[in-house]
Amino acid sequence: MLKTIELEQRFTSGVYAKRDLNIVRGEGARLWDDQGRQYIDCISGQGSANLGHAHPAVQEAVARQAAVLISCPEMFYNDRRSELLGRLVDWGPAGMGRVFLCNSGTEAVEAAIKFARYSTGRQEVVAAMRGFHGRTMGALSATWNKKFRAPFEPLVPGFSHVPYNNLQALQEQLSEDTAAVILEVVQGEGGVHLGTEDYLRGAQEACRENGALLILDEVQTGLGRTGKNLALEHYALEPDLVCLAKSLGGGLPIGAVLLGERVADLRPGLHGSTFGGNPLACAAALAALDALEQEQLPARVQTLGPAFIERLQGIESPLIRQVRGLGFMIGIELKEKVAPHLKTLMDQGVLAFPAGLTVIRLYPPLVISEDQLGQVAEAVELVLG
Repeated sequence: MLKTIELEQRFTSGVYAKRDLNIVRGEGARLWDDQGRQYIDCISGQGSANLGHAHPAVQEAVARQAAVLISCPEMFYNDRRSELLGRLVDWGPAGMGRVFLCNSGTEAVEAAIKFARYSTGRQEVVAAMRGFHGRTMGALSATWNKKFRAPFEPLVPGFSHVPYNNLQALQEQLSEDTAAVILEVVQGEGGVHLGTEDYLRGAQEACRENGALLILDEVQTGLGRTGKNLALEHYALEPDLVCLAKSLGGGLPIGAVLLGERVADLRPGLHGSTFGGNPLACAAALAALDALEQEQLPARVQTLGPAFIERLQGIESPLIRQVRGLGFMIGIELKEKVAPHLKTLMDQGVLAFPAGLTVIRLYPPLVISEDQLGQVAEAVELVLG
């Protein structure tokens, strides 16, 4: 382990806060370090491993495709890409008949912002306080937390932020210059805050009345994590653009933007991506979508998620302010900083991560067993009780 850590410390860029843990193998909801110690993974690659680790269907699809064709830019047609495009149109919300493929969540958000500005001829974008949409300059401009923004200002002009779950504030911010409103159905990085039905549906209606487009960022909430294929399904929302990434590729990098009918026809050359829609990532995504459906993982989360949240809410601890969540997207807000408790949880064999300074975030893989969920709850109770 020392050689690995020493090499990374010596040569890494320095932008990541690293834990003294060398992960070398994964299977399902479990990870192993180089000493053979086992951990229950409730980070899930920051939400990219909804299927857990080394899922057999993804392994097979990637190996098979890698032996045939890995790279193919979108100037050519490709069988795996065309199959994924059609699958996403069928899988996604009604009326979203086009898809742009890219490599990550922040790229999906960048594309959605560009498409909204192009479609409306307007420039301004309204986002929510506590919202997180990525780290590239456009997505970062839509992100609220000054910790992420301040070192890189000035950012892209035309962005504003209003309180989340405050429909009146959102309505008052809209103007004839508003191109789009971008929201998360559940704010992940912002502390696992759930949007209310009245707020989200009201935001949709306000956009319709104003002529702005509604962008839903489902990068973290998508692919079954909240108990539905997409979190928007909980409220029967009909957005104009939906951003996907993280677990779409079963662990491989891929992002997508689903485009609704109010998005203008996009001309060639307007946007692009060298690796977007590459056959390897598309094959992985097709396998991931198959597994999600065949293993009925969203329905499984609908059953296990509420019970797991209730179990955590039942922990008697003077440190806990609130436990909240939807499906397998859970935040435990403490009355103090969470960093020391994350370390203690790791010592207990559970990997969790923060959402801000005072929220422990749990994103277990959708394939986690009931017994493993029980072990996680016991470890949390031991550490915080």
